[in-house]
Amino acid sequence: MAKDAFEVGSQSQPQPQAQGSSEVELEARDRAKPAPAAAVEVAGPRGARPRQSQELPEEVQPVPQWRLIWLRFRQHRLGMFSAVVLFIFILLFLFGEFVGPYNYNQGHLRFMNAPPTPIHIFDNGRLTRPYVCATVLELGGKYRSDCSKKYPIKFFVRGEPYKLLGLFESNVHLFGTGEGPFSPGQIFLFGTDWNGRDIFTRTLVGGRTTLLISLIVVVLSLLIGIPVGGVSGYRGGWTDSVVQKIIELFMGVPRLALLLALSIILDARQVDPEIRIWGISLLLALVSWAPVARVIRGQFLALREVEFVTAAQALGASDLRIVLKHILPNTMSYLIVTATLTIPTVIIVESTLSFLNQGIREPLVSWGLLLNVAMQQMVLVLQSYPWNLIPGVFIVVTVLLFNFLGDALRDALDPFTVVSETE
Repeated sequence: MAKDAFEVGSQSQPQPQAQGSSEVELEARDRAKPAPAAAVEVAGPRGARPRQSQELPEEVQPVPQWRLIWLRFRQHRLGMFSAVVLFIFILLFLFGEFVGPYNYNQGHLRFMNAPPTPIHIFDNGRLTRPYVCATVLELGGKYRSDCSKKYPIKFFVRGEPYKLLGLFESNVHLFGTGEGPFSPGQIFLFGTDWNGRDIFTRTLVGGRTTLLISLIVVVLSLLIGIPVGGVSGYRGGWTDSVVQKIIELFMGVPRLALLLALSIILDARQVDPEIRIWGISLLLALVSWAPVARVIRGQFLALREVEFVTAAQALGASDLRIVLKHILPNTMSYLIVTATLTIPTVIIVESTLSFLNQGIREPLVSWGLLLNVAMQQMVLVLQSYPWNLIPGVFIVVTVLLFNFLGDALRDALDPFTVVSETE
């Protein structure tokens, strides 16, 4: 009995464990623990090495930079509206000969200074297919609509031949009446000028010329301003001082006077109108690169002292690699805003030159040239033919749209703007 009690007591006592087995169990226990959350890379400034952080829950994942820019831009209602309208304008200007019902250089002698043609969609109080009435010239040089003759508006009609974008010959127009040039059933949405040319078609084609010159000037200004401003800001010292004096010299010269003088030189050489576009673009770029260079210089001065640039220099990276891989990509947002806000200035300067008969010449057309043709008889235009000033309205509207778009892009590209992501 005592022996049985002793055996039971000895079984209930814990048995001592060897030290080696304890270490094995601890190691196995550590292996059984769940692995830590995978580390994810958190993007820093361009050119900096990514840092490691713990994985975030799905609902608080970091938003990509492009999406933040889009969200900020979408909240700018005026900027969104400007972008949509400018996109529509660009499409209309690009295919101006096709959209317009006539060739922009074709005159209609029976309809000189004809007013805009009204479009009717009701016939005896009933909704009907859009049509125009006959345009009749009365004694005294005034026009009236004769609705006893109605001409329906057709789409994809054949009319006066043209060259789309100066390359493809065609005679198909987006809309028109399909009537001959001597028929009273014509459609002039913006009226006609002194030679009976359709102002609507000429406004579209003139807008393409003006925007093309603006695009060329912006590209050339960036190609000149980025290297000059970049060298000035990155090098500093006496290089910066010399370059800044040159920039101040170009910014101090009266631009309009310089452009007029250089334009007279082009006139003396009797340059072809097609080549004159490039000449005018080069002249405008000559006076437009300096502000771009000054902006780039300021950006390079600030970015050359940033930590990731200093780290790249310490690792032995060349100056060209530092500029192209680390500094220049961080200036792209400023370049986009600068280019967008430069276009309105170029539009105004080019229109001024053409208005003074020192810019685009016939047979080409631009908004400034249209105003020059309209203001040859200023009093009559203001009193009797105000529709000749419609191209001026397009100048004002387009300049405002680009300014609104530039403001929206500037706010959207600002990294300190706080937005809320809404689906």
